Amino acid sequence: MVVGDASDEQLMRRFQEGDRVAFAALMRRHLGPLYQFIARHTSPGPLAEDLSQEVFLKVVERARDFKHESRFSTWLFTIARNLCIDTLRKQAHRAHASLDEPDAEGVPLGEQVRDEGPQAGERAAQSREVGARIEAALRALPEEQREVFLLREVANLPFQEIAQITGAPENTVKSRMRYALERLQEALRDFEEVARSLR
Repeated sequence: MVVGDASDEQLMRRFQEGDRVAFAALMRRHLGPLYQFIARHTSPGPLAEDLSQEVFLKVVERARDFKHESRFSTWLFTIARNLCIDTLRKQAHRAHASLDEPDAEGVPLGEQVRDEGPQAGERAAQSREVGARIEAALRALPEEQREVFLLREVANLPFQEIAQITGAPENTVKSRMRYALERLQEALRDFEEVARSLR
């Protein structure tokens, strides 16, 4: 079986049997979404990079604990969530990702939409304003709603997996997502086009 065609669970089983290539494939497949989730939960940059690596170290250390009773992504993001919670508890203040922070290429997230048209400057300014409004709205969300929003929109996980990760019933998870979206839409009501895209 080609590594790229294997499911996460098949790769994990191969890693448990000693296949390091399978682990490398799992890491390549999940590192991006995992980093984004951790960065939005804590702060972007070195901290999120360190925590992402720590999650995969824990995967290596606990490989035998994975019993294939749930999806690999559920197990992985549960580890990441718990690590974020522990890290935030140790910090005196909570730090969240800023859309003004540069990504790996040095481009702020709020400016990553390229527009060469005559109104590019105005759109870039509006994009920065929308980014700042989204960041503030995310910071203002109750922790349970923010967590569900990040797992759904950043990690792209289905509600059933989010329920397993958070230990909340699936209907509760869906309610938290609905309330989070309502709060974000309210915060973005001046930017109707952006708010509509959140529905």
